[in-house]
Amino acid sequence: MPLLKFIAIFVCLTVPAISPASAAPSADLWERWTAHDPGSTASVDHAPWGDFLKNYVRTASDGVNRLVYGEVGEEGRHALKAYIAGLAALPIGEYARREQFPYWVNLYNALTMDVVLDHYPVATIMDIDISSGWFSNGPWGKKLVEIEGEALSLDDIEHRILRPIWKDPRIHFAVNCASIGCPNLMRAAFTADETEAMLEAATRNYANHPRGAHVANGKLYLSAIFDWYGADFGDEAAIVEFIRRYAEPPLAAAIGDIARFSDGGYDWALNDCATATGQSSCKTSALR
Repeated sequence: MPLLKFIAIFVCLTVPAISPASAAPSADLWERWTAHDPGSTASVDHAPWGDFLKNYVRTASDGVNRLVYGEVGEEGRHALKAYIAGLAALPIGEYARREQFPYWVNLYNALTMDVVLDHYPVATIMDIDISSGWFSNGPWGKKLVEIEGEALSLDDIEHRILRPIWKDPRIHFAVNCASIGCPNLMRAAFTADETEAMLEAATRNYANHPRGAHVANGKLYLSAIFDWYGADFGDEAAIVEFIRRYAEPPLAAAIGDIARFSDGGYDWALNDCATATGQSSCKTSALR
């Protein structure tokens, strides 16, 4: 048997499959990005990103926000790349924390849409295998942008900047991975003034959608996000209490005194309007 073939078979038999659940990175602070100026009054203009979202994000009849990837032409692509380049050119370390948070969230989401558009059409973002490593799926490990002389990946932004600096579990409902199972890509840009309201809205929206939380046969099922990043929410009791806090009356009544939860899975299909059922199921509606 050729040596390379033997090695490949040996690896397949001895190395467990890498799944998003087992591979979810821990929060590992990149100290360099803690720099900020509490006295700064400078603000970041996110209007171009807001325009992109209003133009190309639709709320489907199932309550999932989807992008009309196929309708983003040269003008839209150019505007998105120009917005990303504009953010990359800013000395973000000289801004106040309240400006830095929406900066990183919007940059993450804009980069995600950009990388999907660069490879579209794809069935899932997991098929964009541009990260390094034999067992890496998706684009998250690829250095996609340079900020203040540092090359950053999506993983860097989420797990080395946002999560460890702000320590807010609602971050998981603000960043978007271009998938049906993911919390909605909101149809408005995050801004310093609206951050708290938008975090609350995003969290409440996801918690009350079946892909975030639902009860069936007396069991509470939660999105795999609560498994992958359970440490950000606390123990199992804290996670259930987190859901209770955001549950609207129908879900709250269904949960009742349930104290444990099961894995509700995660749909990695691309959040593409083209795959929504029926022509009218992916339409323009009020901002979510």
